[in-house]
Amino acid sequence: MLFDDTYKTIENPSEGIFRDKGSKFISYAFPISSEAEVKNIITSLRTEHAKARHFCWAIRLTPDRNIFKLNDDGEPSGTAGRPILNTLLSVDLTNILVVVVRYFGGTLLGVPGLINAYKSATVEAINANTIITKTVNEVYQVEFDYLVMNDVMRVVKDEQLTVLSQQFDTNCLLKFEVRKAQLNTVLGKFEKVSAIKLKYLATV
Repeated sequence: MLFDDTYKTIENPSEGIFRDKGSKFISYAFPISSEAEVKNIITSLRTEHAKARHFCWAIRLTPDRNIFKLNDDGEPSGTAGRPILNTLLSVDLTNILVVVVRYFGGTLLGVPGLINAYKSATVEAINANTIITKTVNEVYQVEFDYLVMNDVMRVVKDEQLTVLSQQFDTNCLLKFEVRKAQLNTVLGKFEKVSAIKLKYLATV
């Protein structure tokens, strides 16, 4: 196989806590699928922790793990968001948001102390979670004539495709999900069926 069609993420939201010199770092890990989810999560944490000083976070998104963002939220640059992100990189997780909420304890921790605190808090939240491996799947739609229904359904059955929706009329539509590693085989089989139209919809 030329490419890896799996990725690791977390199963459920989880939290952890790290304390240093009176400061409390409460970490929250969330499985997410888009950046749009971040704002609401941060807003609800700000409501829940109204007296906290900082809400620092990092995200990593997409199965090929190439989208990431971080926010130091007022901490010295590179001391909060970056250590959170580096922890996600080191365990190779994606589709994840980690927010660390800091209650200031009155004693400055200095740059090395902050980096260690944000990293340790992130590790605590991840350790409290279950890491799962997911496959990268492609969603396709196949449009076909009722007469070739049996041929289409045979491919679906033989390749154990996940059917997402189907409508059978004179003109039939079937939406299915296929693991990326299987894709060429599946498309090859469909191409042998006459009078069908295949359309790529999404990668999930």
